[in-house]
Amino acid sequence: MTTLTETAVRRDALGLLKDREQVARRLLESSARHSFDPDRELDWDAPFEPGKWFWPPELVSLYGTPMWHRMSEEQRIALSQHEAAALASLGIWFEVILIQLLVRHIYDKDATSDHVRYALTEIEDECRHSKMFARLIKRGDTPYYPVNRRHHGLGRLFKTVSTTPGSFTATLLGEEILDWMQRLTFPDERVQPLVRGVTRIHVVEEARHVRYAREELRRQMVTAPRWSQEFTRLTSGEFARVFSEAFINPQVYTDVGLDRRQAVAQVKASGHRREVMQTGAKRLTDFLDDIGVLRGAGRAMWRSSGLLA
Repeated sequence: MTTLTETAVRRDALGLLKDREQVARRLLESSARHSFDPDRELDWDAPFEPGKWFWPPELVSLYGTPMWHRMSEEQRIALSQHEAAALASLGIWFEVILIQLLVRHIYDKDATSDHVRYALTEIEDECRHSKMFARLIKRGDTPYYPVNRRHHGLGRLFKTVSTTPGSFTATLLGEEILDWMQRLTFPDERVQPLVRGVTRIHVVEEARHVRYAREELRRQMVTAPRWSQEFTRLTSGEFARVFSEAFINPQVYTDVGLDRRQAVAQVKASGHRREVMQTGAKRLTDFLDDIGVLRGAGRAMWRSSGLLA
């Protein structure tokens, strides 16, 4: 026998699914108005301006540490350039995973729906973003910084076994922290104009991606089976730990002439860095808490990642 509670839940679920198409239509309209071609929009040939940063200094991992105070201004700026390249490299890795997750999400859905049309539009955006990040790395003459072998393997496993709500939770994790940092970067006149241009394009287009993922995840946490919801809580906690570790590639310290072990230790001990990461994640963790993702063992894993206070 169906209880009144079950009937109410099903009614709410149907309402959420109906809203899916309305959200997708609005996002498609926004995409038509505010999409960019980085190859045309940005001046890739302009020289970098002397003395300008490649990432706001307050967001550089060593900011405020004893090692930071001993570094020259030139070395600090060099570190900001290498960290910007490492974040662009991380962004490419993550967006390649996201593209695969989106393709899996729409595989068995009505290809004529606006929801699927927007997913395909987002895939187009992510392809452009990955090419834009790669061009920025190459333009700065810095190395490409791939994630380590363990994280690369975990990424391969995650994109294979992830459920739909798990995929959208990971999407938000990868997008919202970097988005918060980029929102501080593109208006910052201390930062190189090319970097500001790249982050501006990414922020504008990622705002749609975040809306799409949030709305779908909210629906999924109502409609998905209980086992899928529990699995999402655990996998998102593990991915939070992976992502927080991968956010800085230790090779950047070696490449600018710093002692890697000492630098890593000081970043781990830095209260400022911990506050930056938790502040960047707060909008996301508040949302995940509200829709029931941050519960049980998964919540403990989020705490251990350093992204949840």
